[in-house]
Amino acid sequence: MKFSVLTLFPEMFSVLDKSIIGRAKEKKLIDIELINIRDFSKDKHRKVDDTPYGGGAGMVLMPDIIYNAYKSINDVKSKVIYLSPQGKVLNQKKVQELSKENHLILLCGHYEGVDQRVIDEIVDEEISIGNYVLTGGEIPAMVLIDSISRYVKGVLNKESIQEESFSNGLLEYPQYTRPENFLGHEIPEILKSGHHENINKWRKEKSLEITMVKRPDLIIKKEDKKNGRNKSH
Repeated sequence: MKFSVLTLFPEMFSVLDKSIIGRAKEKKLIDIELINIRDFSKDKHRKVDDTPYGGGAGMVLMPDIIYNAYKSINDVKSKVIYLSPQGKVLNQKKVQELSKENHLILLCGHYEGVDQRVIDEIVDEEISIGNYVLTGGEIPAMVLIDSISRYVKGVLNKESIQEESFSNGLLEYPQYTRPENFLGHEIPEILKSGHHENINKWRKEKSLEITMVKRPDLIIKKEDKKNGRNKSH
């Protein structure tokens, strides 16, 4: 899996050299290519933005510079994603869908955004990581890389992916480790029983219980989807 990131701040992505993503890079399971948009500015001061037509606060990234940065990648089969608060909000289904791509190009906006013409020209999809505004697209791009990479074969074991939150439409069951007694709180006896069938049953019940308390909207969505399927038959 390859990610090509168009950004003004490539140094921000150094955090992806650590932990699981860092190990995946070392094993060449994923490739993260960082492309500095400023390198394609013809201005002696490496200027990449200008004032918006029609007036308004802030600066807008110029389309020709971004386009030239994009053309340097030269992969017509890749999917281009613009990280934008106007995009569809990222969810686990979209993460799994994108993990099937071979090459993703991630465009990180900054300041007041990107000239609409280059978005219209090169972008296949806009994605948001939530209903709020950040100073740039770098952090959302890192969220996208991290979440997608976990589904790349070899990065995590299959069992970890199947049992985590949202994979089955519910939140994950609670996890415990040693010591068995922490500040008077004991490990649930069922988890020490060694009876895998009962443990799995307990985990499913807890998963449903936690989802009902913390994210009841997920239960409603699951029921709506189920009822929708029933109506179609």
